[in-house]
Amino acid sequence: MSKLIDEINRLARLSRERPLNAQERKRQAELRQQYLDNFRNRFKQQLAQIKVVDSKGNDITPRNAKLMRKSMNANKKN
Repeated sequence: MSKLIDEINRLARLSRERPLNAQERKRQAELRQQYLDNFRNRFKQQLAQIKVVDSKGNDITPRNAKLMRKSMNANKKN
């Protein structure tokens, strides 16, 4: 992940020095999309691990969150 960020930053610095050529702009867009995809996946994994409990200790985790957790666990097994 750090190599990905380093490359994004390198292209950003380069773009401040001079206009990027078509190949560099394409690479920058691909890297940014890859970064966003990774971020979203990690965020979904974090959300899937959250369990909501009321003051009486009852699990009140929303149904969608439970379904997402089951789906992610099934994907890990495959």
